[in-house]
Amino acid sequence: MASLKYWLWLTGRKGIGTLTVVRLLEAFGTPESAYFADQGEYDRVEALSAVGKQSLADKSLTGAEQILADCDRLGLRLLTLQDAEYPERLRNIPDPPLLLYVKGKLPPIDEELVVGVVGTRDPTPYGEKLAREMVHDLTRAGCVICSGIAQGLDTIALRTALNEGGSVISVVAGGIDVPYPKENRYLYDDIAAAGVLLSEYPPGSPNLGEHYRPRNRIISGLSEGVLVVEGGLTSGTLITAHAALEQGREVFAVPGNVDAPKSTAPNRLIQAHEAQLVRTAADILEEFSSRYPLKVARPALTQEEKEQRLQGAQSTPMAEPKLPTPEKPLMPFQEQRSLTDDQRELILALETRARHPDELVEETQIPARRVLSTLTLLQVRGYIKEEAGKRFSALVRLN
Repeated sequence: MASLKYWLWLTGRKGIGTLTVVRLLEAFGTPESAYFADQGEYDRVEALSAVGKQSLADKSLTGAEQILADCDRLGLRLLTLQDAEYPERLRNIPDPPLLLYVKGKLPPIDEELVVGVVGTRDPTPYGEKLAREMVHDLTRAGCVICSGIAQGLDTIALRTALNEGGSVISVVAGGIDVPYPKENRYLYDDIAAAGVLLSEYPPGSPNLGEHYRPRNRIISGLSEGVLVVEGGLTSGTLITAHAALEQGREVFAVPGNVDAPKSTAPNRLIQAHEAQLVRTAADILEEFSSRYPLKVARPALTQEEKEQRLQGAQSTPMAEPKLPTPEKPLMPFQEQRSLTDDQRELILALETRARHPDELVEETQIPARRVLSTLTLLQVRGYIKEEAGKRFSALVRLN
């Protein structure tokens, strides 16, 4: 905690932006060393303006200590740019936040497939439907959903992911203790309990319009890909998409009618070849499946799922014999080696005949959530196909 007050002191200096703070850290190593430096030592930092030098002469720590007291009272943690837990993915963007206020449990961002979901605050029924369906399927496939917490599509994305028991990250444009909009105060609590709230603004900070552009670059910076559902040409949705492109992230867009005002942003991104057109979550999962085969295909078991699996194992019914079907090609050995246990088990179950997901859950005792996500991935990879009546059959066979 002692070093944090110097971070707060340094980042609170007038006339000193992110780039200048980075230069000061390069020169002095730590904010504490910068704090105790002589005034003349600041002259060697070329990026430092006269206003910045004057601001560094103020050694008062009162404001920093008050922020730390507020964090302690509110149960907030502070992450600095130099902390090991600070996401490397975010650290590598051109202008990373120097400090992050954290409430909740921060997942290991760099190991997760994080998908940012952005869209208008006033969605159409079409946008609401697509957002729910895609976030539902992405969450079931093991993705972490990242969004703001505005009304409209942000709220729909976060609520859908939470309802599926998924992991969520919400980046807010003010203090974490200042819910905005006010009607989302309970959503703040739910995210803090089941996911994580992040902000680069200290407790008590209002949600100002000037905060949204900086907030958006954190959403895209934490994400591997950003999904644009609906939005106008002057909306924050498009700003986030462009931030994602500048950061080298994948951008996906849901198309809409050419004359639909709410689809202007995604349609323009698709037309400009800045975003991939997507219609289902499978289109996004296909893009990342090779990079995150285990994360996407095998989300961690919840305690409830573990108990269900155990109970099922104690009363597993006699399974039907799994006979090879010569008309189906043998999957190459190298591809078989890349299969997860769930994928292998489902292919074996589907070799003999087409089955409904409910049948697969009963036969394999794999939880429904994982069966559905694994079926999606197997479809994407061309190992199975969907038939009439939502039944699936294998297109290949195993040894």
